Amino acid sequence: MTVVSRTTSTAAGGGRTPGRAPVRRTRARRVSIAGIALRTPYWVFTGALALIFLAPLAWTAVASVSPQAGTNQVDGWGFGNYETLARYQAGIWRYLFNSAFVSLLTVALTLVISFFGGYAFARFRFPGKNVLFLLTLAILMVPYATLLIPLYVLLNEVGLQNSLVGVALVLTMFQLPFSTFLMRISFEAVPRELDEAATVDGCSSFGALWRVLLPAVKPGLITVGLFSFLAAWNDFFAPLILINDSERMTLPLAVSNLRGQVQGVVDYGATEAGVVILALPCIVLFLLLQRHYVRGFMSGALKG
Repeated sequence: MTVVSRTTSTAAGGGRTPGRAPVRRTRARRVSIAGIALRTPYWVFTGALALIFLAPLAWTAVASVSPQAGTNQVDGWGFGNYETLARYQAGIWRYLFNSAFVSLLTVALTLVISFFGGYAFARFRFPGKNVLFLLTLAILMVPYATLLIPLYVLLNEVGLQNSLVGVALVLTMFQLPFSTFLMRISFEAVPRELDEAATVDGCSSFGALWRVLLPAVKPGLITVGLFSFLAAWNDFFAPLILINDSERMTLPLAVSNLRGQVQGVVDYGATEAGVVILALPCIVLFLLLQRHYVRGFMSGALKG
């Protein structure tokens, strides 16, 4: 009797299992179809946005090597427009060096000042801290162009007018409010217990900052550095006001002057070649650092 009952129950169980498997597969298929249906509008929307942003870049890249009347690339496809850009006045390498020098100096100054400023605002208590922080952020509300003329006069007094260092200092000043804000929220997202544990283990304040907090806020630093580089590399207005020597022009200013070099006729081919060269470093840097860029922005949002 025992053997018969076990056999019967096993057979019955075996009979139920094949019936349930198709049901589970059907449910899983319905869930996957529903998930695809819900995600399809997102994919379509993001794909359309990607096309909208990438289409001008692709058109510019193609136009820079395609034949155009009134350019150095009249017959066939080639790099004649890039040759025009390379031979313009001081040469493309000189303008690339000027832009790289200004951008890297701006990034270095912004990182150092915003790092220590954000640390001070996040970790220390002192009279007027919030007022000072609000005054720092208030610079963002002042129009960019209104400060350039007073800064031009100030830089002329200290001998930094018509200087790449002066341009970098001006760009650093305009990057500091946002950078300090971002570094403050990055430090505030790090638990204070890490500082205290490092102090208990024998670290000084600077040792805890260097060994514990610096690795923790690295995504914020990368985000600040990327923002600073993009702003300094693409800035046109500050070099236009502060630089009057053709050999000290940055690449955006040189490309703008190249547009109308022959009797006011716009050389669209050389201009498009300049735009491609300007865009390449920005695209490469963003693709390399986008993971840290997103983490830097999310650090303050995930606090608490």
